[in-house]
Amino acid sequence: MYLNKVKGPRAVTLPDGTVMTRADLPDPKTRRWVASRKAAVVRAVTAGLIEEDEALELYGLSAEEFEAWRSAVAEHGEAALKATMVQRYRQL
Repeated sequence: MYLNKVKGPRAVTLPDGTVMTRADLPDPKTRRWVASRKAAVVRAVTAGLIEEDEALELYGLSAEEFEAWRSAVAEHGEAALKATMVQRYRQL
């Protein structure tokens, strides 16, 4: 079995004790961003699995969009990434 050479770690341990690998990341061709996929990318960047610049390029995200995801998770948790919850958290 051969492993592709990648920049950075292949796996990281998250604060809750679970292990996240690059296989847990969404497909780079993703066009429909549900909350769980957004959260996976934010978790990967926060844990150091991938760098922010790599995530922006890989998924075609803008820096502002990713920062909005990151701040929503930091302030209100991963539930804030759901489209139906945006109105509630913007009012606070």
